[in-house]
Amino acid sequence: MVKNILKGLKAYANSFALISKLKLWKFFFIPIIISLVTATIIGITAYGLSDNVGDFIAKIWFWEWGKETFTSISTVIGGIAVLAIGLIIYKHIIMALSAPFMSPVSEKIEAHLTGIANHTHRKTSFKEQLWRGIRINIRNLGKELLFTIPLLLLKFIPIVNIFSTVLLFLLQAYYAGFGNMDYTLERHFNYRESISFIRKNRGIAIGNGIVFMLFLLIPVIGVILVLPLSVTAASISTVQLLKPETETLN
Repeated sequence: MVKNILKGLKAYANSFALISKLKLWKFFFIPIIISLVTATIIGITAYGLSDNVGDFIAKIWFWEWGKETFTSISTVIGGIAVLAIGLIIYKHIIMALSAPFMSPVSEKIEAHLTGIANHTHRKTSFKEQLWRGIRINIRNLGKELLFTIPLLLLKFIPIVNIFSTVLLFLLQAYYAGFGNMDYTLERHFNYRESISFIRKNRGIAIGNGIVFMLFLLIPVIGVILVLPLSVTAASISTVQLLKPETETLN
């Protein structure tokens, strides 16, 4: 697992140079706009809701003693909860809507790395790529929220909340990497086969997603560069994983 996570991280090393070499920046124009608009809307919404969520959680404490302390903790946890859920929603919206634009990018990267200009895998249209992106990300959104809510509740427990923060970050990283890898996998596998493939290579997905999540901590620039670099890195990693299978088939 750790070895694969490192592989997912290392794939970023050549991403920027590869984008420039293959002249891929033009393909990221619309996804970058989608990313900026989505981040702005969710950021404004999250800022407005954080205090309300904290106040709502604080109402659970009926007693007077410790009320002020619990309210302070609730405000912090409320802010974290809104931020975490906001990032989850942002992530899946941009990955779903960007699918038709990212698939050609991963295809060009695959052609460059394999030397095969015209692939003989599954042929999909713009509409099919968009639908698959929506389907995959709705599925992942539901799964991620299912695991995120219990992890947020663990933040009320001292010491344990440290581990829950790490697990929450890795969970978000996994599903970010999942979405990025599927842009390549959609040409090779159907919906269920793709899910199975990523489960077997979850370390690569986590490694890719870790950098994805860290980029989002960088104001403005992170939101602009997160898709170009993470999708390129995921394409490199995924093509390398597919090579043994392709060679076996040949």
